[in-house]
Amino acid sequence: MRSKVAQLSISLKLTLSLFFLFFLILIIRSNFSFTGINSNTTPSTATSQTHLSNISKPSSDQDDHDHDDQRATLNCPSSQPLIQTCTKTPPSLANALVHYATTNVTPQQTLKEISVSMRVLEKKSPCNFLVFGLGHDSLMWTALNHGGRTVFLEEDKAWIEQIRRRLPGLESYHVEYDTKVHQADELMRIGTAEDCQVVGDPRFSRCQLALKNLPSDVYDTEWDLIMVDAPTGYFEHAPGRMSAIYTAGLMARNRENGETDVFVHDVDRPVEDKFSKTFLCEGYLTEQEGRLRHFTMPSHRARLGRPFCP
Repeated sequence: MRSKVAQLSISLKLTLSLFFLFFLILIIRSNFSFTGINSNTTPSTATSQTHLSNISKPSSDQDDHDHDDQRATLNCPSSQPLIQTCTKTPPSLANALVHYATTNVTPQQTLKEISVSMRVLEKKSPCNFLVFGLGHDSLMWTALNHGGRTVFLEEDKAWIEQIRRRLPGLESYHVEYDTKVHQADELMRIGTAEDCQVVGDPRFSRCQLALKNLPSDVYDTEWDLIMVDAPTGYFEHAPGRMSAIYTAGLMARNRENGETDVFVHDVDRPVEDKFSKTFLCEGYLTEQEGRLRHFTMPSHRARLGRPFCP
């Protein structure tokens, strides 16, 4: 994931900064509450409001003193002070604002690609969000899932340590892969076998493609969103994303009920293209934007007998 990161245009960086600023303003506005005459009515204010509503033009038999009293009542300020309360900026959002405002490195996905996942997060967050890969976009995903849990799985131990020193608030885990990109054709053949069509916990799968060495909590959590943007897959001896894509699909199918939104990046490459269509299923494909595919996958446990692909 790290190796393909490049500096995007200044316009993309500016757009992201403006987006986070706008997001901050919305959160701050939503946390303001005002209490005054119109929101809390006490007996004294109720009397004042009734008096004001019954005021009419002074009749000829009213003297100037009564008229002055009415005007004094009109000009009298409320006895209740205006109370204003607000909460602090969420740490995930504050960190993202500072990070992207002070760095020249921006997320590797384009603005349009990011917007696909962002629209889903707007509906589902706070939620459980699993990301294969740890990179310069990780803080952004955490901020967009404010209040939820965002977990990152990364192949490079040194890179994890480097990111943890800079961004200690991110939850990340090291993952080892035993596949290579040049094995993709053989793994595709293996993936069509009956053992790989059985839905269940990946830890107990008999399919060679299933990842069985992830932290236990990753298997025990029902993930609402899964992003596959790692491991490295742009050269022959890289791990490739064959197992990550297959395991993401297995986790989505194995949830107790509901559905999981699965995203795969770099689908312009053969492995990501073929494996996402085969194991996440073209029938579950919701949208494609640029190099990003979005699949919406239902639980197979909620309806037994559902075919692996529709």
